[in-house]
Amino acid sequence: MTDLSPRPESIARFLRGMPKAELHIHIEGSLEPELIFRLAQRNGVTLPYADVESLRAAYAFTNLQSFLDIYYAGASVLLTEDDFHDMAWAYFERAKADNIVHAELFFDPQTHTDRGVPFATVIDGLRRAVDRAGRELDIHAELILCFLRHLSEDAALATLEQARPHLNKFIGVGLDSSEVGHPPEKFARVFAEARAIGLRVVAHAGEEGPPAYIWSALDVLGAERIDHGVQATKDPLLIERLVRERIPLTVCPLSNVKLCVFGDLAQHNLAELMDLGLVVTINSDDPAYFGGYINQNFLDTFAALNLRLWHAKQLARNSFEAAFATQERKAAYNARLDAFAAEFDNSAA
Repeated sequence: MTDLSPRPESIARFLRGMPKAELHIHIEGSLEPELIFRLAQRNGVTLPYADVESLRAAYAFTNLQSFLDIYYAGASVLLTEDDFHDMAWAYFERAKADNIVHAELFFDPQTHTDRGVPFATVIDGLRRAVDRAGRELDIHAELILCFLRHLSEDAALATLEQARPHLNKFIGVGLDSSEVGHPPEKFARVFAEARAIGLRVVAHAGEEGPPAYIWSALDVLGAERIDHGVQATKDPLLIERLVRERIPLTVCPLSNVKLCVFGDLAQHNLAELMDLGLVVTINSDDPAYFGGYINQNFLDTFAALNLRLWHAKQLARNSFEAAFATQERKAAYNARLDAFAAEFDNSAA
């Protein structure tokens, strides 16, 4: 692939068009204000905001907790199976526009079951959208159930029990919500149980929390991927392990800036992580709240860090390597990437 002083507009065109996987997307975090208000009206829910503009204006976060407060308020409009389907389908339509070919969606059942919404309502609505995306949009998608780490492990164990009749509808478990003060080892039993019944394991670690949380996610929870993980550079031994074992990091640049993990994108360590040899991926996290879906994350990050075309192709390959997909499916994704890159080169020649 040609990479001789590429023009910014050429890099942007490549980023928008290349096939890619998204592995760190909280589906509740894709709930745009317009849809929040539509669902509120449909379900007779009164919101503490006068209109879409006033809700958007409230998206001024200073840290993870201030974001979570409004995130959970927005989720209050989700009550029926159709609500969950419509939320996920809106994401998939954007994913198609961003040339996502594989997506693994996090969902937080406790956010809904604690409000009296049945677990089946949540997962059946999401699964209907997942299956539809495969049929109509050629996006292969899966669901990953996340436990809320600010709640107790007993609550997480109860959620896993609720999920048992639905094991054919999701592929793994994760850990999200407030990181600081809630180390991974708090959830050792529930993750051991999840592994025992054959579920894949990921965990948020090293976003605001220290490198020690990443070690615990790996050694105590058995995490196969680390969500965020940007604090890993503070521990050279951890970096060595992540590189040696090819443990992927699902990095979310715009989220990291919005939540003040980095002052701005120019300070982000994504390029450093790539230079160190880590399996880094770019993702959108909670795109409705953090200012952009996956292509916006790519575009803004590449502009801020002056990244090259080879970075783009490597990030796409990393996303396929890190995906919970068969080797045959990964090979097909990489073939699509190679075909796109060849066509791009020919058009640029």
